[in-house]
Amino acid sequence: MFSEINQLFRASVPIFVLSFVCIAAPVTAFAGTVYDGNWSVVIVTRSGVCEPTFRYGVQIADGTVIDGGGVATVQGRVTRTGAVKVIVRSGNQWANGSGRLTTNNGGGMWRGEGASGICRGTWVAERRG
Repeated sequence: MFSEINQLFRASVPIFVLSFVCIAAPVTAFAGTVYDGNWSVVIVTRSGVCEPTFRYGVQIADGTVIDGGGVATVQGRVTRTGAVKVIVRSGNQWANGSGRLTTNNGGGMWRGEGASGICRGTWVAERRG
């Protein structure tokens, strides 16, 4: 009987702790930002053997940069002051970008690795719609 109670207690502790953490954890609510909406981003290669110029559509929702339905996975965040950081991946190719947005446009730098090696460049963004 004691071993059955001990097993039940050991099995219940993780569930109790997880429940407590879920209840006690602060809930973060994201409000819409002035940057939310559809954006067109022009990516320009300045060094390396990557595609020279590429236009890509993204969406920003609650400060999160979301893939605009293209061939790459885009993840990123925009702070309340407009600082933006993104990571773009497509197969084994990747790029990290950073910069700043205003309410209607922005720009910055990027660095990544394409099929032919390391590349660097700039980007400019414009709000659509």
